[in-house]
Amino acid sequence: MTHGRAKLPERLSQAVTDLIALRGWARVRGNAQLAEAWKSVAGAAGATVASGTRVVGIRRGVLQVAVANSPLLCELAAYHKVTLLAAFSRDHPELKIRDLKFVMRGSLSLQ
Repeated sequence: MTHGRAKLPERLSQAVTDLIALRGWARVRGNAQLAEAWKSVAGAAGATVASGTRVVGIRRGVLQVAVANSPLLCELAAYHKVTLLAAFSRDHPELKIRDLKFVMRGSLSLQ
């Protein structure tokens, strides 16, 4: 015997939302959107930048980008970071990227 009020049936929209969150489907779509945005911005910076990098994720508005080698990492941090951030603000304001973090990943698998 249950005391108190019986639990009402869950709304279908809430059940679908919970399922999407549980399975991580929204995150996959979000990561794909970030990867596409990075491709467009990095491609404008040059073929080397686009081919030698990939998006790892985003955390608190900081886009984390894996870089294949040290020279490219140094080049990105020293010469391209400001331009890339400006391009994100201009071309993809909905992403609200406020900074870029480049991380070294020697075994970069590009998809």
